[in-house]
Amino acid sequence: MIRRRAEHNDCEIFSLEEISLHQQDIEKIEHIDRWCRDLKILYLQNNLIPRIENVGRLKKLEYLNLALNNIEVIENLEGCESLQKLDLTVNFVGRLSSVESLKHNIHLRELFLVGNPCTQFEGYRQFVVASLPQLRWLDGTEISRSERIQASQGLEEVRRQVWEQEREYLKRRAVEKEEAQRKETGREEGRKPGFDGRWYTDINNTVPGSEENKENQELDQSQRRPELDEEEREREFWHTPCSFTPESRLEAHRHLQEKRRAKEKEEEKKLKPPRRLVTADGQVLNVNEPKLGFSLTADEENNTVELDLAVYRHMDTSLIDVDVQPTYARVNVKGKIFQIVLPAEVKPDSSTARRSQTTGHLVLTMPRAEGEIKATKTTPRPRRPRSSSEDDKRKNRVPEWLDVDPSKHTSIDLANIVSRESTRSGPLETSKVGPPAATGAPSEGFVDNPEVPPLI
Repeated sequence: MIRRRAEHNDCEIFSLEEISLHQQDIEKIEHIDRWCRDLKILYLQNNLIPRIENVGRLKKLEYLNLALNNIEVIENLEGCESLQKLDLTVNFVGRLSSVESLKHNIHLRELFLVGNPCTQFEGYRQFVVASLPQLRWLDGTEISRSERIQASQGLEEVRRQVWEQEREYLKRRAVEKEEAQRKETGREEGRKPGFDGRWYTDINNTVPGSEENKENQELDQSQRRPELDEEEREREFWHTPCSFTPESRLEAHRHLQEKRRAKEKEEEKKLKPPRRLVTADGQVLNVNEPKLGFSLTADEENNTVELDLAVYRHMDTSLIDVDVQPTYARVNVKGKIFQIVLPAEVKPDSSTARRSQTTGHLVLTMPRAEGEIKATKTTPRPRRPRSSSEDDKRKNRVPEWLDVDPSKHTSIDLANIVSRESTRSGPLETSKVGPPAATGAPSEGFVDNPEVPPLI
């Protein structure tokens, strides 16, 4: 239980500094002084603890809350050297002189004794203030300097009155314990099993097998309605006045426990049909028994499938069990099944499960199996706006002709590439181009060189 309550400290017990164990039906304090030596704050309210014990080794303990328990004596707190605040609200502390055991707790500043029998004693506050000089607050009220001086002046007389009232209270407690014990033994002895196996209260000391007893039982059974009898017994138990003692508080707790167990047995008898997770032909079904919100997304970039399950924020992680299969994922949340079919086949061995520390959500990241075809997104091409005439021609399927403007003619005229002096009929004649004809008279300034041969 301590490890489960230490979730905020990564379930580490040895370094735990604060723990809450309230409303756990604890009947004895044990082991905590050996397991949690660094504990500073300890909540144990609303349990069934009769004694303060096994906390003397908690040297660093600063705040101890034991409200709504069955404690009758203040004891075994001398070893809590750092204790600053002690809450004993609504207990059964009747020995007011046991407050003097807190003198050794020199750092004690606040003490709460509201709702205890000792608060009804005459001189209660004066005795506590004078006995504990280190105290600053008592029952939520600050202790002034003048009040402390007045309390210390008449301490001896107040102490004598407190002892007398304690003796009277202890006598009453002894009578209450005897009555509670006699009532418990009478309840066990006065109930005997009847002929039908049920228990009946033996008032007239009649033998169950006698004829008179059988007739009475048959008459009672014919007129009895079990539901009304149960309601009457329940009403009688809660409306019968009784003294407020540790025994009566234990009796009420046991009564509630019996009713809870009877209800659980009735629920077990009503067998529910098992939840179908897979059909007869092997088809996996989607199931959400815990009624949790979820989101299933496919990450195309990382090629994974991600499941975000909105698990309760303060639920212990040990109550969650995850099972990932290639085609589906199953999560057991405190005995209730959540199952979902996956959109693609995944790799169970490579999948991971994480839980958010802020929201408590459970996130499953499941990579897709190899060879899985991914859907590709195609972007549509933009369409060119069409005119009404084009649409009409397309509808009528009329062939279109391309008209060329003659003025835009830019082709090369191959016939005019070579210029000719005269035009003859027939095939074109080729003209030879030779050197220019030599003239008889040389040009001016010409000098004939005999070494250069003449041109032919």
